[in-house]
Parts: sequence; structure tokens; C-alpha cells
Amino acid sequence: MSVRAEAMPYRHVLDVPATGSAVRIARETTELVLVECGVGLRHPSVGPALLIVAELVTNAVRHAAVSSPMITVTYAHGPGAFAFAVHDRHPCQPALFGALGTAPGSGLAMVAEMTMELGGTAVVRADADGRGKAIWITLPL
Repeated sequence: MSVRAEAMPYRHVLDVPATGSAVRIARETTELVLVECGVGLRHPSVGPALLIVAELVTNAVRHAAVSSPMITVTYAHGPGAFAFAVHDRHPCQPALFGALGTAPGSGLAMVAEMTMELGGTAVVRADADGRGKAIWITLPL
């Protein structure tokens, strides 16, 4: 997939407290943003996108809440692509594609596998100060 998230106009930024309700709020917001961008909820990438955003927000709540009381989900949309990032201020930089070798059912392995199956990309971008990161997912539409 050749479309980079940086080349897409940002459509929405969601800041939520790192609590269990963040997962539901992020999923619902993802649906709303997709509809706003003209993507029907029956599009084949929508279900996987919702699962991926839910998994990434769940991981941020479980593993980063102490260092990152807020989680940011950023959405971007461009010709033929939809991108989103889940950002927290925990310094751990997970190896997304290294997770593929872990036991089935691993959240990050599922994220990497689903993204690859859809022909998308997944990258971890560290904050400039090294104290946080954003996991960017770009999916074709």
C-alpha cells in the first residue's frame, strides 16, 4: 500500500481517559468518522478496522494507563485509504510484526495479521522524547 497517513488530511482527533470505556468510545467514534468520510459500514475493511482500533486502545488502557492517563486516537482519510493511530505516553515500543511469532490470540499478532491480510500497513512511531508512541494503521478502502 503506497498511501502514507501523512499525505491524508486529518479528519478527527479523539482524546479519551485511559479507562475501560475508552474502547467503546473509540469504536463508536471510528464508525462515525468512517461514515463522515463516506465509507459505508458494510465495507469489508470496516469490521477489521473496528477490531484493530479496539485492540490497540485496550492495550493502551491495560499497559500504559499509569504513565498515560489519556489516549489519543487520530483518524485520517484520503483517496482509497483510511488511517488511524492510537497514541499513549508509555515508553515501550512494541514490535508489531515480531508479535506474529507469538501464541495465537495475541492482540498485537492479530493486529499485524489482519492489517497484512487487508493489504495495509502498521508502524510504531516513537514520540520525539522517547516517552510515548503512536501505532499507525493504514487500510485500503
